Amino acid sequence: MSKRRIKKVAVLGSGVMGSRIACHFANIGLEVLLLDIVPRELNEKEKAKGASIEDKSVRNRIVNEAFSTAIKSKPAPLYSKSYTNRVSLGNFDDDLEKVAHCDWVIEVVVERLDIKKVVFEKVEKYRKEGSIISSNTSGIPIELMLEGRSEDFQKNFLGTHFFNPPRYLELLEIIPSSKTDASLVDFLLDYGRKYLGKKTVLAKDTPAFIANRIGVFSIMSLFHTVKEMNLSVEEVDKLTGPILGRPKSATFRTCDVVGLDTLIHVANGVRENCPDDERKSSFEIPAYVQKMADNGWLGSKSQQGFYKKIKGEDGKSQILSLDLNTLEYSAQEKVKFDSIGKAREIDDIKERTRVLVNHPDKGGEFYRKSFYELFSYVSYRLPEISDELFRIDDGVRAGFGWQLGPFESWDALGLKETLDKMKEAGADVAAWIQEMVDAGHESFYKVEKGVKHYYDVSSKSYLPIPGTEDLVVLDNLREEHTIWKNKGTTIIDLGDGILNLEFHSKMNTIGAETIQGINKAIDLAEKEYDGLVIYNTGGNFSAGANVGMIFMMAVEQEYDELSFAIKQFQNTMMRVRYSSIPVVVATHQMALGGGCELSMHADKVIAHAETYMGLVEFGVGVIPGGGGSKEFALRLSDGLKEGDIRINAFRERFLTIGQAQVATSGKEAFEMGYLRDGIDEVIVSRELQLTRAKKATIELVEKGYTQPIERTDIKVLGQEALGIVYVGANTMKSGNYISEHDQLISEKLGYVLAGGDLSERTEVSERYLLDLERKAFVELCMKRKTLERLQSIVSKGKVLRN
Repeated sequence: MSKRRIKKVAVLGSGVMGSRIACHFANIGLEVLLLDIVPRELNEKEKAKGASIEDKSVRNRIVNEAFSTAIKSKPAPLYSKSYTNRVSLGNFDDDLEKVAHCDWVIEVVVERLDIKKVVFEKVEKYRKEGSIISSNTSGIPIELMLEGRSEDFQKNFLGTHFFNPPRYLELLEIIPSSKTDASLVDFLLDYGRKYLGKKTVLAKDTPAFIANRIGVFSIMSLFHTVKEMNLSVEEVDKLTGPILGRPKSATFRTCDVVGLDTLIHVANGVRENCPDDERKSSFEIPAYVQKMADNGWLGSKSQQGFYKKIKGEDGKSQILSLDLNTLEYSAQEKVKFDSIGKAREIDDIKERTRVLVNHPDKGGEFYRKSFYELFSYVSYRLPEISDELFRIDDGVRAGFGWQLGPFESWDALGLKETLDKMKEAGADVAAWIQEMVDAGHESFYKVEKGVKHYYDVSSKSYLPIPGTEDLVVLDNLREEHTIWKNKGTTIIDLGDGILNLEFHSKMNTIGAETIQGINKAIDLAEKEYDGLVIYNTGGNFSAGANVGMIFMMAVEQEYDELSFAIKQFQNTMMRVRYSSIPVVVATHQMALGGGCELSMHADKVIAHAETYMGLVEFGVGVIPGGGGSKEFALRLSDGLKEGDIRINAFRERFLTIGQAQVATSGKEAFEMGYLRDGIDEVIVSRELQLTRAKKATIELVEKGYTQPIERTDIKVLGQEALGIVYVGANTMKSGNYISEHDQLISEKLGYVLAGGDLSERTEVSERYLLDLERKAFVELCMKRKTLERLQSIVSKGKVLRN
């Protein structure tokens, strides 16, 4: 059997999901065909132009408008605007025959079985033998779509349920039918993870599959609980948000975003199609929720749901919350729970969960009731919706953004201890749970030799989670392989001569402990190991420098100490660049300010596709002071070819920093100059990122890594560039486009990038540029306007980021 290759994909249906699925396939470099129906009649605009229903622009109007809306939407569905040319648009009547050239055809039309069957009948006329056909249905049984289809169609057909928005939500459920070829299932489980960056979850063909079945149960159960406990909308969202390791949107804001009608549709579907579900009563719609639906209060799509945004008397926007008893909107009340206050300073999500659930206040009571109902429910879903418990955790984490899945949460609270408390509270569980405990098993998961194992119900033993046996996972190594740590960092032995340094400060900001950790990791690697990876499992790689430290030194006018601290930061970045061992940095999410500077000094960056990188110091009144300004000057020097107009390239680099531009993806970071073509890489799978970073470090070692020599040949423009900077900044100030302080920052930045007030183009050293950079940084910190901006950021608890 020949190896499958996916080169071209067809997406049938250009609605919100279809257009964005098409965009994500374009993100990974595939050619995409996006089709939709032909309009039945001309619209007013077309009539005014005298267009005909046969005109191509009219026949493609629906798909054209849908795709145009998608690429303009926020958050952006494409890694780069240039990727729009990878998507071809058309309609079902004129272009469906083009699916003959596609390796994968994905149906994303309206959720009606009769319409889907018509689409599949037409597709079968043109598809090539062996091509994959899948449906993005969120709940229609896959088996029902097979009727009348050929044997080849049936064995290559299955459900592929993406979550919205497809670029950003990690989950992809793979739902085979009874006729699906097993090798196709294995292929897509691997393809989704490796190429699409998804957490691929094998689900059975049951109502709502895995994530929505559990996630919507959790929401519906909560709908009933809040009324029983007389909790407010604000209280519930405070209890079920980030403090519990869940998204900021928590519960009721999530409902508003998803749409109350969508939740009701899924809940009704489960209740009607799962007659044997022991908790089907939980899926009954509470009276207050039904009343909201009847009123059309569906959430964001109707401008009001559990929350409502209005304009106050002062003209400022105000968000009101719904009183679930009176169904009237009022100003939000401040929420306070002792349980949250006690747990807030605990970083470890497992420990924090224990504190929250075991607290005696009303919040703790809510947590116990909610978790016990959830634990009971998931225990009965095996083997109904999945044969393996880890797939339930994977589905809920990836689909709903929970840091801990249900069984992982149960482990965090203690399996037997929690089971005993559940019995006391009258919550029952499936028989296999008690059998597991009676057999002496103490958890659903355990780690053996760096590999995570799960309890397999059928074999009553622990098995490795498939596909993870060869992965490098910090959570599986941290306990036994940590060799050094301080308050802000931990050094872990990854094996094969490679160390890993992880940050764990607030938002992984870079302060004194981080600088110490970087130097210690390099010390250890140079003495006893071969290479170093800098990677972490936090929400962000690094949101920048510790602004509080900078502000305190500046406000106390301790400028010598500030200069020393900046020099220490610069020296550390230079050590990353010029150590005797290779240093590979693996970024994800925010890599701003100092986090960006660290990346720019690495031997190689393995950036996750969702890396948002930028030098944003300008926004707080300073310039990049940790080698970022120097590095842009160096890259400007290296990037120009003979005959290039150097001053234009200078202006482009200047504006990237001067406008605090942040790349919205790893791909865009190359376009902005933060990442280097031919050296740095982007990987779409967060799960595979550390494994790739370790391998890349080993590759550098095996190639014969030699410590680089500091650069002394950086070509700078001097007065030639300074003139452009000064004239431009003065013009912007005269036109009231920037403030006087912004003009000063612009001139300081230009001075560093130009290499100072040099009369001609000159070659200078990195150390020379670092001295200019540090001097400019400290001088700007002496200015009142900079202090005001720093104070504003510190007072809001922010870090040095945009």
